[in-house]
Amino acid sequence: MSAWTLQRDGLDAAARTAFASLDAVFALQGEQVARDPLSRVLKVSVGARNYYVKLYHGAGKNPLRRWLGRTRVRAEWENLQHFADWGIPTAHLVGWGEERRHGRFVRGALITAELPDTVDLNRMALDKDACLRNRPWVAQVSRQVAAATQAMHRHRFTHNDLKWRNLLVTRDTPPALYLIDCPAGEFWWGPFLRYRMVKDLACLDKVAKYHLSATQRLRFYLDYAGKTRLDAADKGRIRHILRFFAGRE
Repeated sequence: MSAWTLQRDGLDAAARTAFASLDAVFALQGEQVARDPLSRVLKVSVGARNYYVKLYHGAGKNPLRRWLGRTRVRAEWENLQHFADWGIPTAHLVGWGEERRHGRFVRGALITAELPDTVDLNRMALDKDACLRNRPWVAQVSRQVAAATQAMHRHRFTHNDLKWRNLLVTRDTPPALYLIDCPAGEFWWGPFLRYRMVKDLACLDKVAKYHLSATQRLRFYLDYAGKTRLDAADKGRIRHILRFFAGRE
C-alpha cells in the first residue's frame, strides 16, 4: 500500500507532474547533496523552482520500525508540520508519503521547496563569514533561534539534533531564520523532557562557544528563558549545558 500527499497549491504544472506519485518521485534525477545509511537527498529543478527530495529506504535505526511505530520519514514530515503549526519558520513541505507491503515499511519520501538565498550557520562558521562578526546581525539571529527553541520546548517537544547545520539563515538585515531536518524530534515528559531540552541547548552551544562571546551566549539563554537575569535554577541548567558533551568532542 502506497500513500502519497501532494500540496498542489502554488505548484506549477511541471511540478505537479514530477511529484504526482511516490513512483514518480523515486524516478527523479538530480544533484545528490547528502546521503546516509537510511536516505539520500536530491536537489532537483522543476519549472522555475528548486526542490529538495529526501528519499528513504530505511525506517530507522531500530529494525522494528519497519513494522511498528513511526518511521523516520513520517517523523520528519510530521515534525515539519508541527513547526508550521507552532509558527516556527521552516521549509515549505510540498509532498510526503510512504509505501508498505504487508505492513512492512518499504520506502518513503518528502519534498520541500528550496529556501532561496539561505545558508546554514555551520557553513558560515566554517567559512568564517563576516556576518558572525556583525553583532547586531548575530543578536537578531540569536533572538530568533531562542524563540524557535522556546516554542518547541513549550510544546514538550525537542529537536534532538539542534545543530548549527540545521539552522538556515539569510544574510539580510534583518535576517530570516528557518529550522530544517528534524527526523529525530519527539515529544517528552518529566525528567526525560528536561534532559532533552538541555541536549538541544548544548547542541547549539557546541559551535557557539567557538564563534560567539560569553556575553552573546548568555544573551541567547536569557532570551530563551524569557528572563533578564539568572536565578539558581538557571545557573544549574547552564552548568549542565556546558558539561553535556564533555569528553565526547
